[in-house]
Amino acid sequence: MTAASPHVVLLAGGVGGSTFAVGLRDELAARGGRLTVICNTGDDLWLSGLRLQPDVDSMLYALAGVKDDAKGWGRAGDSQRVSGELREWGVGWEWFELADLDLGAHISRTSWLREGASVSDAVARLQARWPLGATLLPMTDTEVDTQIVLPDGGLMHFQEWWTRHRARIEPVRFENSGIDTALPAPGVVDAIAQADAVLIAPSNPIVSIGPILTVPGIREAVRVARGPVVGVSPIIGGAPVRGMADVCLRVAGVPCTADGVGRHYGARTDGGLLDAWLIAEEDAAVAASVPDVDVRVEPLWMRGPDLTRALAVATLRAAGL
Repeated sequence: MTAASPHVVLLAGGVGGSTFAVGLRDELAARGGRLTVICNTGDDLWLSGLRLQPDVDSMLYALAGVKDDAKGWGRAGDSQRVSGELREWGVGWEWFELADLDLGAHISRTSWLREGASVSDAVARLQARWPLGATLLPMTDTEVDTQIVLPDGGLMHFQEWWTRHRARIEPVRFENSGIDTALPAPGVVDAIAQADAVLIAPSNPIVSIGPILTVPGIREAVRVARGPVVGVSPIIGGAPVRGMADVCLRVAGVPCTADGVGRHYGARTDGGLLDAWLIAEEDAAVAASVPDVDVRVEPLWMRGPDLTRALAVATLRAAGL
């Protein structure tokens, strides 16, 4: 039965997740529904004395309508004066952009954290600035930054590997130190339990969705959620829509295919997560290759607001909403 005013929870990270969230927010608003986004914080890092949350900020800016659409992240109309000064002082990473408006968010967040606020408190304060039409929750209040384990046993922060090296170094594995004892952030498990549907965004399955599901208690909450669990493939025609997800999948031993990622998440009836899985028209031939999951073939390219919202409609339809 379709809920009159559905509450939907979205697990998301990265550019694809934030783009999808906007279309989903708009469609739910038209139905009188509401959206809660559980954001990946595995990408978080300390840089130049500041706490950065790339996935949280991408979601914040996208829902606020201030994202730089050309780049896919950061603030529209931003400038680089402070970054230029930091380079002159030899502070930070010269290949990691810290734009001026974006720095305002980083400085504010760091100030609140140093005053004793939790990560959840800081995220709540950040989102209070704009009418987002959605609620953002970090996956955990614990620092569990994603590290790359290198062949020589050394460690590198995910952001350095991703941004500076463009994933050209083949890692042994990804790890999130401390995540085994982390707790879901306040409200996360309750939101999943009460949702009319839980959606998995077309985000990187390994480094965006993976850390969320690794926080103890979140995967199980999704598995026993009362609402259907529906995922959207981030792979179209055997290639990631954006970024270097193919490298991440290869390291994790997951085929870079729509059905490979679907099997990675698995069917809820068989101990996995999914009730339904959306794949692109380009991948229709593998629709039968995800056992015990309702695989739907839909246009997945989010090229503009109309197509993005149409994908949100198709995803909600797969959830029975």
